[in-house]
Amino acid sequence: MSTRKLVPPMNFKTVGVPEVPHGRNGKHKLIVTQILSDLDQVAEGVAIKVPLEELVESKEKVRSALNRATRQAGRIVNTASDQKFLYIWNEKTK
Repeated sequence: MSTRKLVPPMNFKTVGVPEVPHGRNGKHKLIVTQILSDLDQVAEGVAIKVPLEELVESKEKVRSALNRATRQAGRIVNTASDQKFLYIWNEKTK
């Protein structure tokens, strides 16, 4: 009698950990990076004006991605929009 357990076959392929990508480049990374770069360059009291027609995703999704990025970076920004543009500006820290 054998005391060996039967091991079921693997369901997925394996890869070494050094080969695993460790960065998350979400689909909003480019636009969020561009917005943050522009916000770094504007003076206080100035908003950037992003045309909605140039956004690949909806303004709500871009706002959410921007909110996640700014929270992670410890920044405070505000947004507003109209029918044609998304406005974003740096908020003064108190």
